[in-house]
Amino acid sequence: MSGPQRITVLGATGSIGLSTLDVVARHPERYQVFALSGFSRLAELKVLCLRHRPRYAVVPDQRSARNLGESLKAAGLGTEVLVGEAGLCEVASAPEVDAVMAAIVGAAGLKPTLAAVEAGKKVLLANKEALVMSGALFMRAVHASGAVLLPIDSEHNAIFQCLPADYARGLAATGVRRILLTASGGPFRETPLAALEQVTPEQACAHPNWSMGRKISVDSASMMNKGLELIEACWLFDARPEQVEVLIHPQSVIHSLVDYVDGSVLAQLGNPDMRTPIAHALAWPERIDSGVPPLDLFAVARLDFQAPDIERFPCLHLARQAAEAGGTAPAMLNAANEVAVAAFLERRVRFPEIASIIDHVLNVEATGEASSLDCVLSADARARALAGQWLERRR
Repeated sequence: MSGPQRITVLGATGSIGLSTLDVVARHPERYQVFALSGFSRLAELKVLCLRHRPRYAVVPDQRSARNLGESLKAAGLGTEVLVGEAGLCEVASAPEVDAVMAAIVGAAGLKPTLAAVEAGKKVLLANKEALVMSGALFMRAVHASGAVLLPIDSEHNAIFQCLPADYARGLAATGVRRILLTASGGPFRETPLAALEQVTPEQACAHPNWSMGRKISVDSASMMNKGLELIEACWLFDARPEQVEVLIHPQSVIHSLVDYVDGSVLAQLGNPDMRTPIAHALAWPERIDSGVPPLDLFAVARLDFQAPDIERFPCLHLARQAAEAGGTAPAMLNAANEVAVAAFLERRVRFPEIASIIDHVLNVEATGEASSLDCVLSADARARALAGQWLERRR
């Protein structure tokens, strides 16, 4: 490829987006920012536009577009400001774009990520919800378009690095016995169970190892994040749920492992810094400097592992059940979780009630076939409505 690769960053103001732009800025000869999107942190989006000078920026509404456009024009920048989901899909699928970082959190990232896939782009997937919601449809689109799909979650990127190059032939055919998905256990790994009733959003967002946004931090605290990653791993690597095992590894140094039938276990290690998987995916199949310091194993000193406690982490159990059920169950799981986490962050429910809401939705509503995007989105909407009804009764 001649000239720098043109990159669209969906969710530029979040932690993944900012880490992506940090890596990109280290290699101006290789990468050029084509488009950036932001949702609520529009002042930060303006700063990023002034720094990276994209051709397009995408914001949620016309008022924001007008304000940002006038501000950038006054600064002498010719960035065109687009609006909403249509704008996101446009910058994800534009002919000039070589790679798309899909880092919009939650179900909102599904359509623009699919647009990038359908356009045959190199898609760096940080939005796990896209696969959780529409796994079969999403992977069918990947294969039909010839898109290159590279995982950004540190765990899935680690698995990708540890699998054989021909893993698409099937895990059994390539000698893989299990995928071992690691989890830190979050901030409540050793908190007495009774005390979980009183934990605050601030405590849930205080992850011991990673710097992340509020929603994903709460998911990590409940281990729903690991449940969603289990579902994502099944689709990414054509694995059955029983082939994916979750283990708690508090140091977050081993990002995941692959167990082979001959007894070999391959692991990917590194400092807990998202710039490592981002740099790996940006440059794949080459390697580039990410800005992450070398791993000091003498400082780490020890690596611990333990099985997750389902009583402490019921969300993980609910996610595995949804993975086994298939169809629209994962989409409903994700939707109910998004509503429940938002309510917890707003102090409307207690932390353990996140799992209660999800369990209620999955038990009240029958799951169906995820035969089309409309079916998936309908299940998502129904699950949100049921979760909302639970909250109304709770109030």
